[in-house]
Amino acid sequence: MPLFRYKVRDVDGNLQEGQVEAFSAEALASQFQASHAIPISITETAHKQSFDVGKYLKSWRKTKVGLDDLILFCRQMYTLNSSGVPLVRAIRGLVETSRNATLGEALDQVVTDLESGMELSGSFSRHPKVFPALLCRMVQVGEVTGKLDEVFMQLAIYLEREKDTISRVKSALRYPSFVLAAIFFAVIFISLFVIPAFEKVFASAGAELPLATRILLGLSSFMQHYWYVLLGLSIVLVILVKRALTTYKGRYIWDRYKLKIPLVGDIILRSTLVRFSRGFNMSYTAGVPLSQALGFTARAVSNSYVGEKIELIRNGIERGDTLTRSATQTGMFTPLVLQMLAVGEETGSVDTMLEDVADFYEREVDYDLKNLSAAIEPIMIVIIGGMVLVLALGVFLPMWNLAGIAK
Repeated sequence: MPLFRYKVRDVDGNLQEGQVEAFSAEALASQFQASHAIPISITETAHKQSFDVGKYLKSWRKTKVGLDDLILFCRQMYTLNSSGVPLVRAIRGLVETSRNATLGEALDQVVTDLESGMELSGSFSRHPKVFPALLCRMVQVGEVTGKLDEVFMQLAIYLEREKDTISRVKSALRYPSFVLAAIFFAVIFISLFVIPAFEKVFASAGAELPLATRILLGLSSFMQHYWYVLLGLSIVLVILVKRALTTYKGRYIWDRYKLKIPLVGDIILRSTLVRFSRGFNMSYTAGVPLSQALGFTARAVSNSYVGEKIELIRNGIERGDTLTRSATQTGMFTPLVLQMLAVGEETGSVDTMLEDVADFYEREVDYDLKNLSAAIEPIMIVIIGGMVLVLALGVFLPMWNLAGIAK
């Protein structure tokens, strides 16, 4: 099991810290909350691990649990719970009918945990790659309040909205991704098949070639003779990046970098803030204390950098600051949103303001997505024009010179 470094406040308000092994950060947080301690920070400590090829290939082949699977699961759990079906019997039936093998295996282990006396939320926390942190915390609230069926319905609605936002972002990025991929494969095809044919013509003429042509011929020759090296390096790079993204530091660097990507970074940030606002609103309206709701949401936004900012808001509230003042210090929210939060605090309607904030960011995401294609098209035209210019200077210019010499 991985090793985690933690900071918590006990029932007397004293700060305690140390290291402990746990299945996941969510499972460890659940243990602390069961003992009435408030987790402040839980981070996985860096340690060396031997690379198991078999384990890596097995995890690569394993089917991921997507939002569609979780939405269907939440709606089925709502129907079964509201119908009065016992919990163990309901989940055992879902194991037999699950379309996702990974989800089915996890639910099978959940049944075993329930039969041994474990709570449903604690059993879910043992599978962080299947059940998100927010889902586990909301299920915990449903167990305490006795409204488990309503919690599953709220989770289904929340996940459907999140899926809709993600689908729109992917749809907007599909066109530029296709164009860039087409340019990449076109460059490879030209370097391996087109330029070598011109190279024979240039060599037979014996004339001095321009610098651009010599560069193109050199790159083409390198790709012809060392293509296997480039292929091997590409595979190694993909594996290293995938392994780096499994660590907290690697995820944090990538999550922070992708928010700064031109044209796309702002859309990703706003869609993440939509997820934060809706998740925070759902936890807060369910009766979760403000500090704990922020902690749950910080681990549920699927962005380590934004999650760290949310933890700063939580720490500010624990020090006695207001929600608006703590949110201002993060620098993530616009003045209009901060003003909405301030009004919500003054009037005691934070939940309503959070819903309005989510709607505000969702409208901004919709507007940016509609204009994304129009903003990217000029960039694509410049890239394609640059590619044509390089080919014209490197291939056709010496051919025109050779035609002049022949005359």
